[in-house]
Amino acid sequence: MPANLTPQYHKAEQEYRRAQTPEDELRCLELMLREIPKHKGTDKLQAELKAKISKAKQEVEVAKKSAKKSYGGVKIPRQGAGRVVLLGGPNAGKSQLLKSVTRATPEVAPYPFTTREPQPGMMPWEDVMVQLIDTPPITADVFDPGTLGLIRGSDLALLLVDLGADEGIDDLQALLGQLQGGKTRLGKESYLDEEDIGLSFTQTFLVLNKVDLPEAAGRIELLKEFCPTEFKELRISAEYGAGLEELRQAMFTALDVVRVYTKSPTKKEADYDKPYTLRRGGTLLDVAELIHCDLAASFKYARVWGSAITTPGSQMKGDYAIHDKDVVEIHAE
Repeated sequence: MPANLTPQYHKAEQEYRRAQTPEDELRCLELMLREIPKHKGTDKLQAELKAKISKAKQEVEVAKKSAKKSYGGVKIPRQGAGRVVLLGGPNAGKSQLLKSVTRATPEVAPYPFTTREPQPGMMPWEDVMVQLIDTPPITADVFDPGTLGLIRGSDLALLLVDLGADEGIDDLQALLGQLQGGKTRLGKESYLDEEDIGLSFTQTFLVLNKVDLPEAAGRIELLKEFCPTEFKELRISAEYGAGLEELRQAMFTALDVVRVYTKSPTKKEADYDKPYTLRRGGTLLDVAELIHCDLAASFKYARVWGSAITTPGSQMKGDYAIHDKDVVEIHAE
């Protein structure tokens, strides 16, 4: 029997995949259990959720007793159209990349471990902003557990490799080793494992940095031979700008969001300065909720202008799926 999981369940599942604290995990799991259809086709999933809830409650209690507010790290509020976390070994170029594509001013130096705690920055892309977070280096001996929460809570991970040093391949292998076996891992796409809903994968790009150096080509060949990965590969020079525009485009595409512009019924023009962003497949009701929960509760219909609308300004119901750059005028009861 098919599970026929509801949109509300899938939304809670997405939030659970990005949960950064035991409290967040517990809240999402309990919501998933409430929203799951109750029939024989979901008996196994219901049992798994109940087991996860029991375990999450224990983790919450342990966290309270040890006075931990998160998985050992700083909790950074989500902003913009999506979140991208930067990962890499010492001198991989994470801080330089953050400095090159955002207005953040991290310390950039030719010695390792200049980044000691996560640092966010906002990257402009057309008319939206994307949040990037630099993280401390990961080695075989050094790994801040707070980074796991940032990986899990991100929409995309950039795994930077230093092509300017022989140690770059070893650093990549060490980083991948640190993430093996845990419940937060890197993958070709973001998803929860169907066999273990506690196992979360975050979509990852392999970013080969310092391609401007003469020895880069040889090290790329060695990398493919000794440390092949399944991730999408991009080549850049964070310092000199090579490949950064392609990387920015790839990041925004990977976020898979659509932009929507809102229009007041009393005005002729829409507000094109600050669009709302939501996951592709999001609906008019989702837009209303982004604006204000009361607007979603009193939603009546919306007039829509966009590429998928035959008659501009057509009245659409709340379940209409938004397309990129739609203009919406929401009417409430």
